[in-house]
Amino acid sequence: MGVMNRLNGIKLNDLWKTPSYAVKPLLPYLKPGSHILCPFDRRESAFVETLLEAGHIVTRSHIDYGEDFFDYRPDFLNVDYIISNPPYSIKDKVFEHLFYLGKPFAMLMTCNGLFEGKRFDLFKNKKLEIMWLKPRVAFLDETGKPQKSPPFASCYVCHRVLPKAHIFVEMEKEAR
Repeated sequence: MGVMNRLNGIKLNDLWKTPSYAVKPLLPYLKPGSHILCPFDRRESAFVETLLEAGHIVTRSHIDYGEDFFDYRPDFLNVDYIISNPPYSIKDKVFEHLFYLGKPFAMLMTCNGLFEGKRFDLFKNKKLEIMWLKPRVAFLDETGKPQKSPPFASCYVCHRVLPKAHIFVEMEKEAR
């Protein structure tokens, strides 16, 4: 069990960075020039950088800057999508809040146990799409070093983003 962040219960072992090659598969499915909220992202996040480079307007927030996703209130009327890699230890709370907000979203998640427990009941009556990713995402530690052997497969759990229920993407890994 990881050490807990005193502000919001996030486990410190949740803090893995996403490489840019794992963000790029979403780009073809986003409306050009969209306003995207990245609610778990620091300034140097691959989500923020990749989405900005693709011509999107990005609002980012992070608990390190005093912006807690569950309390922070950017202008949601102008947000087209909410996209990020949320802390896995609070994924139930994250998905509940995303459905409450009612905006299209794409969350990068582990595929392990995705539809178990509370999530089964939460997801069963919702319009979900899954983007299955191959190969496994080698998340980066705080120093930027990628995992040598990722222990789980990842996917995007989406709501009103993809054109069909399942999309299969073979990513090309790159340095970042």
